[in-house]
Amino acid sequence: MVQELVTAGAVVLSCGAVYAMAAARVIKQYERGVVLRLGRLRSGIRPPGFTMIAPGFDRLRKVNMQIVTMPVPAQEGITRDNVTVRVDAVVYFKVVDPADAIIQVEDYRFAVSQMAQTSLRSIIGKSDLDDLLSNREKLNQGLELMIDSPAVGWGVHIDRVEIKDVSLPETMKRSMARQAEADRERRARVINADAELQASKKLAEAAAQMSDTPSALQLRLLQTVMAVAAEKNSTLVLPIPVELLRFLEKGQEAPQPDGTRAAPEPRPADRPTDQPADRPAAAASSGMPELVEPTEPRAEPRPRREVRTEASPETVTRRS
Repeated sequence: MVQELVTAGAVVLSCGAVYAMAAARVIKQYERGVVLRLGRLRSGIRPPGFTMIAPGFDRLRKVNMQIVTMPVPAQEGITRDNVTVRVDAVVYFKVVDPADAIIQVEDYRFAVSQMAQTSLRSIIGKSDLDDLLSNREKLNQGLELMIDSPAVGWGVHIDRVEIKDVSLPETMKRSMARQAEADRERRARVINADAELQASKKLAEAAAQMSDTPSALQLRLLQTVMAVAAEKNSTLVLPIPVELLRFLEKGQEAPQPDGTRAAPEPRPADRPTDQPADRPAAAASSGMPELVEPTEPRAEPRPRREVRTEASPETVTRRS
């Protein structure tokens, strides 16, 4: 009799252990448990930790409460300004009501994915290409509202939506590159024109200042010559104004006290081209560049004739 009682107690303990093992469940910290007893939803949501259910009568569904990152497949569409683009995005969402996520929708992940694709195509059709490229924050907010409206009834909250990439046709990329290049060239020309305007104003002021003192122009010319001669690697041709030659010629032809006029010196073109042998060395030692004079044929001096006047017995030699 005692042996039978011991055997029955062992069987009961074994059945209790098996029942406890079948009824025991462990819910992780980032999960919540939804219990369906005989197909009906139990009112309480099981918190994280150890919990018990009735084996054979209860069914425990665990719902992840973490933020889920779901990439949206690239969607091809035509923008409002008739440009074909291919846009992909990413959706961040989480479950806020585990019971609705299990009861109201069959698969909330698949539902959110399909809603995101549909909303993304709708946004592409309502937006311009410039908005897709430069004004993405506004589009992200509109896309988030479009997805979040039906997802609220599923116990899902859309945390954030981001447009990840916008793919354009190659022809459109080349057109945009040409447009950007033309715009940069236009800005460069405007900047150059502005610089020329400012420089012209400064040059006008400098010219007005130099007009009061003509010697300032000569000093500026000498400074330019010194700046060019400092390199010592170029030949400098210094122009001589024709007015200066005429002034010197008139000064040489001025009448003398004795009533005669001095014979003018030959012009630079009439001077002999032969230079002294020590001139290159002197030019090199002075640091000034060698002046190259034009090699023109030497002009033949005109014959002189004597002109006698009746009023004066003196003979004046003039050039005819």
